[in-house]
Amino acid sequence: MIRHYVLFKFKSGVSWDDARAQQAEQTAAKVGGEVPELHEWKIGRNISTRPVAYDFIAVGLLDDMDAVERYLVHPFHQEAIRAWREISDWVIADVEE
Repeated sequence: MIRHYVLFKFKSGVSWDDARAQQAEQTAAKVGGEVPELHEWKIGRNISTRPVAYDFIAVGLLDDMDAVERYLVHPFHQEAIRAWREISDWVIADVEE
């Protein structure tokens, strides 16, 4: 199994008050129900105030790296990426469990 982590950091001038951030969060919340490769899908806003902290996280569980690749190109996932690309930068990690 692969645990897929994505941490998003807002671009300068973007906050949770921005309608684009709220829309991106709503789209991200639906990814787990739309992408069949995902066994688990959790999202959340960061509550830490530390300067190194990111603003949002998405965590998924997939069978293997082939499933990760199918998830990455899924049309609904691509829709979520478009929403986040406008307002944030992100980092990922794929970890074997």
